[in-house]
Amino acid sequence: MKRRTVWALALGGLVIASACAWLYGLSEAPGHNDLPAAAWPTPAGADTIARGEYLTRAGNCMACHTDRGGAPWAGGRALATPFGTVYAGNLTPDLRTGLGAWSGDDFWRALHHGRSRDGRMLYPAFPYTHYTRITRADADAMYAFLRTLAPQDRPNTPHALHWPYNTQAALAVWRALYFRPGGHREEAERGPQWNRGAYLVQGLGHCSACHSARNAWGASEVLDLSGGMIPMQAWYAPSLASSSEAGVASWPLADIVSLLRTGHSPSASTLGPMAEVVLHSTQHLNEPDLQAMAVFLKSVPQTQPPRPPTSMPATASTVQRGARLYGEQCAQCHGERGEGVAGAYPRLAGNRAVTLPVTANLVQVTIHGAYPPATAGHPRPFGMPPFALVMSDADIAAVLTFVRGAWGNQAGAVSELDVAQQRSTRY
Repeated sequence: MKRRTVWALALGGLVIASACAWLYGLSEAPGHNDLPAAAWPTPAGADTIARGEYLTRAGNCMACHTDRGGAPWAGGRALATPFGTVYAGNLTPDLRTGLGAWSGDDFWRALHHGRSRDGRMLYPAFPYTHYTRITRADADAMYAFLRTLAPQDRPNTPHALHWPYNTQAALAVWRALYFRPGGHREEAERGPQWNRGAYLVQGLGHCSACHSARNAWGASEVLDLSGGMIPMQAWYAPSLASSSEAGVASWPLADIVSLLRTGHSPSASTLGPMAEVVLHSTQHLNEPDLQAMAVFLKSVPQTQPPRPPTSMPATASTVQRGARLYGEQCAQCHGERGEGVAGAYPRLAGNRAVTLPVTANLVQVTIHGAYPPATAGHPRPFGMPPFALVMSDADIAAVLTFVRGAWGNQAGAVSELDVAQQRSTRY
């Protein structure tokens, strides 16, 4: 009897959830009054096309919609999620496999409503939760640019999602809970520069897609920049709302701009996924937009993150082992006392990237190596070689434990298990 009751409640809940999602899906679908009447594009001017190309750079669109070794913009790149794999679509104007049959209205609906040309709901690996803030004028310019690309006859790869996440019903429930079409709202008291920065960071740049934690259903808060693990990657996007992680409230504007433009500043360098963002996106932005983003990021309220769980104290033997390994493998570049070399090798003493509460980035860099982006403003960056074949898990744990507690650094130990769990995982 109890089992029947449980099943009845579960079935009833599913029916109710599905009904709510269906009704919500009907109510959120754009009607004819929501979309301008023009069905087919008129030729766009050169200025509009150039602006569209610039905006797709700001959104870093090509990075996801280009498979490794594939034609640019032709899709096929696998985007791993906890629910399976989503494959990016073909954005070239091929009539059969790309956007050739799409109108400007169709493209706007995808960005703003998260729906395909046929009304099918799109998966939020395509960040329409952020792109819904993009203006219609900007969407039209992006569409005009994409129409100028060389068509590529490449059919879209079917997604490989687990059941029930591969169903439109499940996606409808997710959208009913976590998505509402919206738009960018200007805050008059902030001024045009701050508002432009907010538009770029929260909308086109979709920064919180990485720099915020996701719940069990993969949802995050667009306005949250408090940091989080990047889904299905062994990298942590540090909090932009904490001065002890990646907050820049105390930085000079010029240093923030430098980091976004070149991947390097007097206080930090970009590695891993953020290096890719700089390489493909932010280095190509103009000075006013970089300044606007810097103004907005500098204004993000700084909060004290919760204290991480207390780690096991490092043993004296581990610290001694780490000190020896540091002298043998690291001191030549990073200095005897972690002072680094200006413009080449980062200092480790007092470095926020070293003392983050999450050690994922530090372990990844040591195992697999990492390089800042080669940009026009910093064309020959020095990188970190991989030590995967040089040091064991225990060696890496010891040297990182030493570094996190030396020269005034005060951070917890790194365990051999921490290293072992990430050795086979990389972005």
